[in-house]
Amino acid sequence: MKLRIHGGRVIDPANGIDMIADLCIEGGRITSVGVTPEGFSADREIDASGSIVCPGLVDLQARLREPGQSHKGNIDTETTAAAAGGVTTLCCPPDTDPVTDTPAVANLIRELAELCGRTRVLPIGAITPGLRGEQICEMVILSQAGCIAFSNAEHPISNTEVLRRAMEYAASHDLTLLLRPQDPWLATAGCAHEGAVSTRLGLPGIPEFAETLEVARLLTLVDRTGARTHIGPLSTARAVQMIGRAQFDGLPVSASVAIPHLHLTEMDISDFNSQCHLRPPLRTQRDQEGLRQGLAKGVVTAICSDHQPHDVDAKLAPFAATEPGASGLETLLPLSLRLSDQGIVALPDLIATLTCYPARILGIPSGTLSHGASANICIFDPEQYWTVGPETLLSYGHNTPFLGWELKGRVTHTLLEGRLVHELNG
Repeated sequence: MKLRIHGGRVIDPANGIDMIADLCIEGGRITSVGVTPEGFSADREIDASGSIVCPGLVDLQARLREPGQSHKGNIDTETTAAAAGGVTTLCCPPDTDPVTDTPAVANLIRELAELCGRTRVLPIGAITPGLRGEQICEMVILSQAGCIAFSNAEHPISNTEVLRRAMEYAASHDLTLLLRPQDPWLATAGCAHEGAVSTRLGLPGIPEFAETLEVARLLTLVDRTGARTHIGPLSTARAVQMIGRAQFDGLPVSASVAIPHLHLTEMDISDFNSQCHLRPPLRTQRDQEGLRQGLAKGVVTAICSDHQPHDVDAKLAPFAATEPGASGLETLLPLSLRLSDQGIVALPDLIATLTCYPARILGIPSGTLSHGASANICIFDPEQYWTVGPETLLSYGHNTPFLGWELKGRVTHTLLEGRLVHELNG
């Protein structure tokens, strides 16, 4: 189908484009931005007047719960939610059941996503078999099966020698590692930031240095091995400073932050709100400011949803006994737009953290509206208000700390390879 999107404000940070322009699509690819090719006749026109047209969002971390936890969601429900949130490419961590440590599991995830056809799903391979941290997976074979990067999810590799060998292996084959910075011995029993609030509530805490200590270990190993490493999501200001220094020194390291940590702090758990039980935990106001500054200065180059849908029962126990995580695919964009409205980061730079920057971290040709690029496109109305609630969320998991919030900015159309996969009220 030939499509023409007209009248919208086209923002493509990868090419420095920010203007009112038409965008033409043919054969699933972008044929022009700005000038309609001579003789081009669209089969369908999309009026984007008053809206913003940008590349489809690239989410570095989103759990789809399939295979293994279909009571919390599945690839069908969660890619539907992703399309509604403007996400056209997402990475699925390896802590599925079974673990994504064999080509068979990676192929299963990709095939199920292709059958649904709403979002491009890139599996992340496990660094160690079963995520046990004991030995290294055949990462090259997993890469050939479609794994875009490698991680041990929330299962830390406590044996530093195993992690070192994994980094050397990755560096020798030009593979990307996605590592969560958390010391297992300091964080295992905790459920909230270790500080005045957790003490007052009687909740076991996770100290700031559970993150910074692991960041220091990872940076030391990156320096020694040269492995291309992405660390995140971060939750502390000190970790941002450490990674900023490492980047200044030329280490091949990048960082991301999950969107809830840019808007919430430890104060939001003061009424034992289990929807705010996250991992890493919500930190202090000072940490939140540090994360925002890291984003503004370009130390943190990607915002992710860290999407973790849960069934209702997972959040009904006392705070410490509930399962951590929040559903976030559909709130990723509007919550990010708040940062622009608040003057933290300019809109084109903000869109870059959701599109071309995470694509560069992964080394994939996404997050751009370049001529000939795959037509993965998000169109959103920056002025439309909507309320987060069960009736507006398409994800199976309605577990979000933003329930009842009125957000500004809503996706009206999402295109995947030139196909319309989401249309608001369409």
